[in-house]
Amino acid sequence: MEKKIIRTESAPAPIGPYSQATLFGNLLFISGQIPLDPGTGELVKESIGAETRQVMENLKAILSEAGMGFGDALKTTIFIMDMGQFAAVNEVYGSYFSENPPARETVQVAGLPKGVNVEISMVAGRK
Repeated sequence: MEKKIIRTESAPAPIGPYSQATLFGNLLFISGQIPLDPGTGELVKESIGAETRQVMENLKAILSEAGMGFGDALKTTIFIMDMGQFAAVNEVYGSYFSENPPARETVQVAGLPKGVNVEISMVAGRK
């Protein structure tokens, strides 16, 4: 097996030495996504809900480029600046998984890139 780099213009370009995602066999490892709008290059900062929605749309674009969808998600990690905002993040996040959501953990952190409030990474797998 060899790894394949997944890249789409429909999600933000990496802001460092990493790839949007790496496909290895049937597993897709998606780097943490922040609420950066790939169309404008601007951060979405209106609310934690809007930030989370943009993060999920970025994940969706990368999944799509790899021929996958949210139903293929196996594991996510949510990094959040304020656990007091977890309910709002969880509401938006949950709307992307109609059934059988992936395993996940949520971690409150001291800081995230570009001062955002939420970042989410994902591992997905083809059936």
